[in-house]
Order: sequence, then C-alpha cells, then structure tokens
Amino acid sequence: MNARGGSEERGDVDVGLLTPGLAGSPASATTSDRAFLQALLDAETALTCSWAGLALAPAAAAAALSAVTTADLDVRSIARRARDAGNPVIPLVADLTAAVGGEYGAYVHRGATSQDIMDTAMMLVARSTLRTVLEDLDRTALALRGLAATHRETVLPGRTLTQHAVPTTFGLKAAGWRALVLDARDRLAALRLPAQLGGAAGTLAAFTAFGAEDPGALVAAYARELGLDEPALPWHTLRTPIGDLAGALALTAGALGKTAADVLTLSRTEIAEVAEGSRGGSSAMPHKANPVAATLIAAAARRAPGLAATLYASMAAEDERPAGAWHAEWEPLRELLRLVGGAARNAAELAEGLRVNTDVMREHLRLTHGLIVSERLAVALAPLLGRARARELLTAAAERAVAEDRPLLDVLGEEPRLKDVDVDLEDLTDPARYTGAAGTLTDRALERR
Repeated sequence: MNARGGSEERGDVDVGLLTPGLAGSPASATTSDRAFLQALLDAETALTCSWAGLALAPAAAAAALSAVTTADLDVRSIARRARDAGNPVIPLVADLTAAVGGEYGAYVHRGATSQDIMDTAMMLVARSTLRTVLEDLDRTALALRGLAATHRETVLPGRTLTQHAVPTTFGLKAAGWRALVLDARDRLAALRLPAQLGGAAGTLAAFTAFGAEDPGALVAAYARELGLDEPALPWHTLRTPIGDLAGALALTAGALGKTAADVLTLSRTEIAEVAEGSRGGSSAMPHKANPVAATLIAAAARRAPGLAATLYASMAAEDERPAGAWHAEWEPLRELLRLVGGAARNAAELAEGLRVNTDVMREHLRLTHGLIVSERLAVALAPLLGRARARELLTAAAERAVAEDRPLLDVLGEEPRLKDVDVDLEDLTDPARYTGAAGTLTDRALERR
C-alpha cells in the first residue's frame, strides 16, 4: 500500500472497522494484539518468578523480567518474526532475553516450551474477557427480569412456524430470554481455566534437569502466580479446556441470538410490538430506525458455531504436540471471545433500552378475528356438542368470520346450535383468558437468581 493508505507506516492496528459489534466493547481491549502480548509477557514473568519463589533462580532475575513492559517490546516485529518461528513466543523470548541482559537471560523461559506460554496466555486472555462478558450478562439478566415482571400479564400472539398460534405473555417471553442468559452465565462461570506447563513433550523433564526436585510444586506455584487453575496434567494435546471454552462461548452466542431473533421479528414495521431504544439510522432512508443491536448479536450468533467447530476439530491432536491443530486454535478462539464479548455488551444495551408496545400487541390479538382462541373453544365445546360436531361448527364459524371480516364472537353468537348451550362465549373468546400457566411459569423463572 502507499504511504497515505498504508497501515504499517501509520502504526494502525485492527480498530474494528468491519466488526461494529466488537468496536468499543471491553472485549476489543482484552483480546487485542497488545493484550495478547501482555498475557504472553505475564506468562513468562510468572514462570521466572515461580523459579525464584522456589529459590531456583535469583530474585533479581524475576525482578528484571517483571520490570519489562509491553511498551519495551515491538509487537509488529514479534508478529513478523513469528512467521519464521511458527508462533510469537520464540521471538518474544529472544527479545526478553535481550531486555534482561546476559546475567539473567538464562532464567527467561526456563524449562518451558512455546505452547506452555501460548496456552497459558490464551487462558489469561479468556479470563479477562469472560469477566467483562459475565458483567454484561448480569446486566442483561437484570433488565430482562424487569421486563418479565412488568409484563407478566401483557398478552400478545404466540407464534409458531411464523403464524399466530395461541396467546402468550410478553412476560413469559422475556423470562425465557433471561433463562437462556443465566444458562450461558452459569456455564461460563463454571469454566476451569488452567495454566499450562509441561516442557518439550509434557514430561516436565527439563524442570528436573534445571534443579526442580518436585516439578509439580513449580507447576502449582506457576498457576498460583497467574491466578489460574492448576492443571492435573500438561494439556498440550488434551484440549478439554479449549473444547469447554468453545462450547460455552458458542452457547452464549446462541442464547443471546435467540433474544436478538425475537426482537428482529417483533420490531418489523408491520409488527412493531417492540423497538430498540436508540441508534439504527439508515444511510439512504431517513425514516428508518433499524434494530442495530439485535442485528449485531444475530451476526455473532451465526458466526460462533463455525468457530467453535474449528476448535472442536482441533481436539484430535496427534502425538505430544501437534502440527497445525494447536496453531489452528488461536484465531478462532480469539474471534469467539470477541464475538461473544461484543454480543454481551450489545445484549445488555438492547435489554436495558427495549421499548414494548403493549397497545400494538393487543391489536394483534384481533388480527385473526378471534381464531387465536379456537383451541380453547374446541376444548370447551367438545363435551357439550361432541367432538365432531364442535369441530364442524367451529370450522364453519371461522370461515364466516374471515370471509365477513367479523369477530368470531359475533358469528358464534348467531349460531343456533349454541343458543341452549351453557357457555360464556365472551369469556371463551377473550385471548387474555387463555394464557394458561404463563404467569406462574414467569414467576417460577424469576425465582432463579
């Protein structure tokens, strides 16, 4: 590229031009190249500090490495040299060795292999990102709780296979969204994020060679230093932590995507039962208010399964360190963290600002001329007229109601076969009287904290 348009000359990095769902979210910071470099540096520093903590390295070596910051490192240079090395750890170690000087250089990366540092850094980045995701999921759940409680009795058409089915309540719908958010939160919060330390082939042999009589103590110290879980075994090719993370992130994207899909449907111009609270302008049509947050969440939900699939496929890793399977994880995992981080931020804003148009919902209950309660009528009339006669009567009445553009209640009121039948047709045709256990189900869902 030329100097005016070139990113290299200006020092630009990925700022989210093509990822508006991510731009400005906490995850954009916690998953940046600079954040990954910091995580790699933290992993290397913790290793040297662990050696020093066991009196197997000079405290001054740990202090020297602890003094190095990402500002002292050239992330672009490390990225370029990673192409020759196959991963960024090798050039980083060279730079850190130079930074601490010859006296302490021998204590940098002591006993470790590149995957130890890379996997540990991934766990650190995941931990930082998940903290922000969990905060946004809690915000989302709180806002949805408020919507569910407020609209416990707000009736709207239930829709199945895109058509009006039977009445439901918006409170139950919002409670369902919240239940999915809490499912996702629980799975993310339960994840184990272990440190990785195994040496060249997962035997910890080098640590013994460097004087660690109990390599397990060093691994434990390393995990404590980083605040990560202690691994039972080196997991170079035992990728449960990555698989679990992939599954929980994909589930979170899908859970948020369900809410987004409903909002996108209900906010259509011809439906307009809900609306987002802000944003959404069009470059060409001034009248539009697009559901932007829901759109960005839906986009993330569509991408997440493919990224998770790559991570699951990488679990079939050969030997004690694979060629390609481990390397294939880096970008999909970061992208999953970014997508879910952005989606969680957008979901919180969506839930907090969602506008519910109760009058429109009430109007839509009449769109089918009262046929939305035909199930209730069939159940009520079958014992009185017989199942076949009740069905015949209701079918004919439904056809008349639609053809004559009249409420089903009026048509049934003219039906001679119902003159001597003891039924309250007004009650039976009221959609608000046929929401089943929606209120109870909503209450039950909101008991979950």
